[in-house]
Amino acid sequence: MNPSRHPTPPASPATALSVNVNKVALLRNTRHLAIPCVTKAARLCLQAGAQGITVHPRPDERHIRRQDVFELADLMQAWPDREYNIEGNPAQNLMDFIRTLRPRQATFVPDGADQFTSDHGWSLPQDAERLAPWIAECKALAVRVSLFMDPDPAQMAAAKALGADRVELYTEPYAAAWGQPQQAAVLARYRAAAQAALDAGLGVNAGHDLNRDNLATFVREVPGLLEVSIGHALIADALELGYGATVRAYLDCIRAGMAAAA
Repeated sequence: MNPSRHPTPPASPATALSVNVNKVALLRNTRHLAIPCVTKAARLCLQAGAQGITVHPRPDERHIRRQDVFELADLMQAWPDREYNIEGNPAQNLMDFIRTLRPRQATFVPDGADQFTSDHGWSLPQDAERLAPWIAECKALAVRVSLFMDPDPAQMAAAKALGADRVELYTEPYAAAWGQPQQAAVLARYRAAAQAALDAGLGVNAGHDLNRDNLATFVREVPGLLEVSIGHALIADALELGYGATVRAYLDCIRAGMAAAA
């Protein structure tokens, strides 16, 4: 499809929404019927205004498969103003995809091969020595590098010193604290971590368990937020609302947060 013929989405908020389509693939993989279609889901999200698509292909292909990664890369060629973000552990299968496809962004996540889901960020300086050559390789390929990190302000300067372009703040602790007495204190840690990242010269992304309830507040309170990557909650909402309505609802949350922060 010619990109010039795509419907024009509403004006984009400053914080971009990247839709993680892993859970579409997980549902598809329960049968042998090739439905739901991962690339169709991605296309519908892009048509609704999502600024990017994220995949996290694990070695066991429990959801996103190798073929999906390449088919999505082909799809993204028709959307040159949108971002393809491939995330995963560079010690496993991630770097093969990065070397071949050269997506706009690679997000390094310290997952174990059999880990249920991402549940912690990199530890610096402990992980610095092994991360450095992978980051340098991505930079040589003109691929932006984002490191999945816990909201620890003390580690942000070390991430920048390694050559990372951005950090993705791991937000499950924020989601778990939502509506609880500790919510304000937890959110304060994210504000401090984001500010430390900005002070170090890093861009700030975020993701994991963000949803329509907690997203606007996070966008309002966390400075310099460039991108949120959302999968599980967004795809669950899409089962009820459809992809288009769901993406527009999440973009509305982002705009509400941005407006409240202004």
